[in-house]
Amino acid sequence: MTITPPDRRLMFALMALVLFCPAILYGQSADEGQSSLPPGRAAAMADYRRALAEYQSAQASYDAAAGTYWIRIAERRHLRASKRSNKEPLAIGDYVLAQPPVYTGPAKPRDPSKPEEPPEAPPYVPLVADFLAAARAEFNFVPRMPQSESEFKHAYAKVALAAGLTADQIVRIYGFEAGGNGGYDIEAGLEHDKHARAITTALGYNQLLATNTVEILAESGRGFLQVLKARAAQLPDGEGRAFDDKITIVRRMVGFALSVPDDWKEHEALSKTQKGLGVHALNLDVDVGPLLQTQKLLDSVIFARRMGLSRTLTAAELEMMNLTGDGNGFDMITMPYAWRDQVPTSNFFARGGYSRNPVAQRNNVVGRLIASTAARMDEEVKKQGAKELAAALH
Repeated sequence: MTITPPDRRLMFALMALVLFCPAILYGQSADEGQSSLPPGRAAAMADYRRALAEYQSAQASYDAAAGTYWIRIAERRHLRASKRSNKEPLAIGDYVLAQPPVYTGPAKPRDPSKPEEPPEAPPYVPLVADFLAAARAEFNFVPRMPQSESEFKHAYAKVALAAGLTADQIVRIYGFEAGGNGGYDIEAGLEHDKHARAITTALGYNQLLATNTVEILAESGRGFLQVLKARAAQLPDGEGRAFDDKITIVRRMVGFALSVPDDWKEHEALSKTQKGLGVHALNLDVDVGPLLQTQKLLDSVIFARRMGLSRTLTAAELEMMNLTGDGNGFDMITMPYAWRDQVPTSNFFARGGYSRNPVAQRNNVVGRLIASTAARMDEEVKKQGAKELAAALH
């Protein structure tokens, strides 16, 4: 019999079906085919499928509740900003008073048919050595590192006091951010063990992220150049020429920071480039680092004054602005005291930021977070590094 092209296609399709689904050849369903597994493995797979269904159901319920919650958080934040803009008084109902949902369902089960995989390694966080290498490669810049920690502390103390920060703010925030003993080159995660793993690029006495450095340079870099020029004019000729070379490099860095719109996400993208990492090395320079570290706090003070708050901020209040951003921090510190033990800290974070902040989760209302921050400062300022910074301020 001659096979016509359509018949030939049908024959090939049937052959493929038999090859790739042998259960059909023997008159078995797909489920019946599972019974051919060894009894122990078949039972394990059945348990896995039941556990996976339970996990997926619980996770879906949690995701729906959490999604709704964080949408409300964003909506109330927008409402409060609008009210402030229109000079309208806030009410406690302008905050979400419930705590965020917490997942309490089963953990995701492991598929017993697949080999157990090792835990995924955390992403690499650039270190001081990377900042220095990038600065040299991208800008031919080598920071003028201090001869001692004391030299940097005195340089920072001079700049911070001249900017109008109080000694209390300077020392207590250093204690909180740098662990009371951190050096000018301390990176987040390495405060107590330099052989541990860095957790972010946050660097120095006030723990500036690489993104902070790029943003501050974009917004205040021209002012820094004027300060550096004034210093250069007071130096002897030989030293002045070397300082002029540094100013030229800093000017290039400022131009890089200004190459994108003044937006956090834009600055974050720049900070992840080799040039961005090189710019972050400015924090290690004894002439520029104190300007950057000071400006981080000064920007928050200026923001509070611009919003109409004329009193001096306590160190814990200033740290709230440092921790959550100026707008959210200002929202917290101007809240009536009677509300502080009722309003959850989740109101001042995005969902991702809150999930990465165990301090805000543990101290889950505003009053507790501020009190905990002040108590931590009380302990950290007793350490030698904080005492040395306090001495440098006098």
